[in-house]
Amino acid sequence: MNEWAVIYTPKAQEDLLRLDKSVRARVLKTIARVRLNPLPVTEGGYGKPLSGELSGCLKVKFRRLGIRVVYRLHRTEHGMEIIVVGMRADSEVYAIAAERLKQMITD
Repeated sequence: MNEWAVIYTPKAQEDLLRLDKSVRARVLKTIARVRLNPLPVTEGGYGKPLSGELSGCLKVKFRRLGIRVVYRLHRTEHGMEIIVVGMRADSEVYAIAAERLKQMITD
């Protein structure tokens, strides 16, 4: 299977840079693995589908680190767009992702 292109939004790049170097390395390693099959788990991939305002987006959880990566697929371009990388903190990461998606639509 071909790897999918990984596209980081500018804000997601900032999120990554704010992480401790060792945590960032683990997140990047997992994203590299997920890009091999970023499809939803319902299609045999790694991504867990989100609902509500984030319908159409997927997440990857880092349970021990408390970090979530929210992304969406661009199936025609064979790419996965990282929207947010952040701590779970009472679903704050999901609220940030929803806000960023709204901004992307209006920009």
